[in-house]
This record gives sequence, structure tokens and C-alpha cells, in this order.
Amino acid sequence: QVQLVESGGGLVQAGGSLRLSCAASGGTFSRYAMGWSRQSPGKEREYVAAINWSGGGTNYADSVKGRFTISRDNAKSTVYLQMNSLKPEDTAVYYCAAGAPASYYTREYDYWGQGTQVTVSS
Repeated sequence: QVQLVESGGGLVQAGGSLRLSCAASGGTFSRYAMGWSRQSPGKEREYVAAINWSGGGTNYADSVKGRFTISRDNAKSTVYLQMNSLKPEDTAVYYCAAGAPASYYTREYDYWGQGTQVTVSS
């Protein structure tokens, strides 16, 4: 069983930056594909970014491409989401997820964190 704990959320002005972290425990972190998703009030959860087990492959939703960067440190069992040029529409609860290597392609994950709130003011 993998436990995921997100941190780094908060309130930021439009155009600002935040870095989210997700610390994993209870499994072999380097075996998992990792991803970030987000959910705004009244909306369905949407995919944001994914990274494969080695960190050599990354993928992004069109809405964040060029502004967000996903990375991982397998030695620290942590995945990051660097968010730059934030917009009010990026306001959401951001969730970290872990899954089998194929999750990088399917975007279907087995484990989820509790989420961290990101609020971008205009």
C-alpha cells in the first residue's frame, strides 16, 4: 500500500509560482508512474501531468503545457509540480497519484493523496 502526502499549496497572485511536492511511502517509489490531477468546485477531476518511473518521460495537459513542470527524485520518493505563470483558472485542489508503469499512458492510477489547495487570485 502506497501513501501519498501533498504539500506546497497556498494562495498566490496571478502570474506567480508555486511548487507542489508529493512524498510517497509504503512502496518502491521508483517502480511507479506518478501523476498530478486537479479538481475545481463543480467540475470533474482533470489530468494535469504525468511522469514515468525513471523521470525520462513527461506529459502535460494542453492547459498547463509550457507553464508547469513535473519532476521526481526517486532517492527522496518525491514527485514535484513546478507551476509558473499561474492563472485564476488554475485554482483547484491538486492531487498526486501513483500507479503501475502503464499508468503513464492510461492515466489510471491506483493510489491517491488527499490533495492540496491552490488558489490563484486575479
